[in-house]
Amino acid sequence: MIGRLIAGRYELSTVIGQGGMGQVWTAYDRRLDRRVAVKLLRPDRVAGGEDASELRQRFDRECRVTAQVDHPGLVTVHDAGSDGDELYLVMQYVEGADLGDHLAEHDPYPWPWAVAVAAQLCAVLSAVHAVPIVHRDLKPRNVMVRPDGTLTVLDLGVASVMDTDTTRLTHTGSPIGSPAYMAPEQAMGGAVGPRTDLYALGVLLHELLSGQVPFAGATALGVLHRHLYEAPVPLRQLRAEVPEPLESLVLRLLAKDPQHRPAGAQDVYRELASLLPAPGPAQPAPGPMDPTRPFLRPHAPWPDRPAPPPANPGPAPAPAAAGADLATAVDEVKRLLDAGRITQAVDMLGGIIPAAAERHGEGSPVLRTLRKQYAATLMEDGQYRRALPELRRLSEQFAGQYGGADRQALQFRYEAAQCLEQLGDTRAALTEYRVLLPYFEQYAATDPGVPLGIRRRIGQLLLSVGDRAGAREVLTRLLYDAERVHGPHHPFPAEVRRTLAWLVQVQG
Repeated sequence: MIGRLIAGRYELSTVIGQGGMGQVWTAYDRRLDRRVAVKLLRPDRVAGGEDASELRQRFDRECRVTAQVDHPGLVTVHDAGSDGDELYLVMQYVEGADLGDHLAEHDPYPWPWAVAVAAQLCAVLSAVHAVPIVHRDLKPRNVMVRPDGTLTVLDLGVASVMDTDTTRLTHTGSPIGSPAYMAPEQAMGGAVGPRTDLYALGVLLHELLSGQVPFAGATALGVLHRHLYEAPVPLRQLRAEVPEPLESLVLRLLAKDPQHRPAGAQDVYRELASLLPAPGPAQPAPGPMDPTRPFLRPHAPWPDRPAPPPANPGPAPAPAAAGADLATAVDEVKRLLDAGRITQAVDMLGGIIPAAAERHGEGSPVLRTLRKQYAATLMEDGQYRRALPELRRLSEQFAGQYGGADRQALQFRYEAAQCLEQLGDTRAALTEYRVLLPYFEQYAATDPGVPLGIRRRIGQLLLSVGDRAGAREVLTRLLYDAERVHGPHHPFPAEVRRTLAWLVQVQG
């Protein structure tokens, strides 16, 4: 394997990480003569042969979405694709130590360091959740501490590919992820959102401050059972010098019900800010790679490295669609979509629509067609925040013209509910799905897929808000109907059956 060339460009050198889904290697980029990190993933080890091609498509999509997130606390993704039976992800090589090793080298971990680590992670999560993306696997091994004390978060998007609506559980019935850091709703196969990452942050903070995760056990099932039913030990009982506000914050981050956790990463950062060191001269640190340094001396150059010269960005490019003929621009959008260049197509459609509205009028068929394509492309690109108002506008237009029960109006409303779910507005999405279900059940005789899918989403959202009894009832009835429609061996009822089995197992 050493010396293997990936994509004709990246020469593998040394294994630096290994897990059930694949390996991480240091490698050399022959074209640009630089060291990089290459993650190799085996789809067949996660999804089974029949789902491997679908997983590859999701992998490509997630790489596109995560590449849009620009934050200094996130590892830069250089390239992605497939090589033989494996998917590969090429990232910047990050110098330093992972947070797990950093904690082991500094025991006990100074509590101001823990605050600084959590604050930096909140800054990253705030940017990630705004996309919106949920990391799903935040843990010390996915966080690097660089020599200047700054943190870099790894594996954004990879867990999202491996933990989707159809692959929340492996073929063995076990949840995908790291049980020690897994929120109750994630463990139960429910819908995940930004507060799922905040729970993992709470576990990580508890570990930094006490030296141990709040819930441990001999088996994954035992650990997840404790996440669901046991309260964490307050930190000040384990370490008296931990400030009371910090103990209180960790307990709220570890709330079983996502609605009882802080509203978002920005709110957590604000609570941590009062405990952060004030900017000023660097103080003697108890060891190298002090994570409080970015707050003591923001953006200060490293002592042994010169400050980088200021960048010269040059003139900004003109908008792609500026001055272009509308028909020509529409043809260019189609070409971009056929080539898989989704982000460019989104930008061009966003430029076309105002010109089309001015030329043809807001109610014209031309503009409506463009808005439908724009909304669909935003959904494909994972830009749910921008897609939501477009879908609502389309739903209202069709409902106003054809009535609220119009199939197209309902479809746009259904897609808007999916946006709400992806944006973490769990209760609003649950309400919308429940309202829409009776309408779509009218079409069940000719198209049973949508109502069955809505019922599964309702079950998953009920799990995410802690209503396990309600979820079990919904999923039990869904399993009966899904087997009747698809047969017992179809992937859809098989997945529902595994979720129910896991629910029963965890609940005991």
